Amino acid sequence: MPDVVKGEREARRKIIRQWIRLSREKRPSIDEISAFAKTAAQQNAKAFVPGRRSPYEKVIAWLLPRAHRKA
Repeated sequence: MPDVVKGEREARRKIIRQWIRLSREKRPSIDEISAFAKTAAQQNAKAFVPGRRSPYEKVIAWLLPRAHRKA
């Protein structure tokens, strides 16, 4: 597996872990999701594989299924 893909996979896991660690009050709305995704995409910009979707769009796609999940 190329190191680039491995880097994106590690970034994905890291970003999702950070999201889950946030308290429920800090992740209920699309505005919080958007702000978190923008920051995470900027912080991990070098880890993303170049493609059609921007890093921000990839992070949003990773977070939306987990946005309102009840633990």
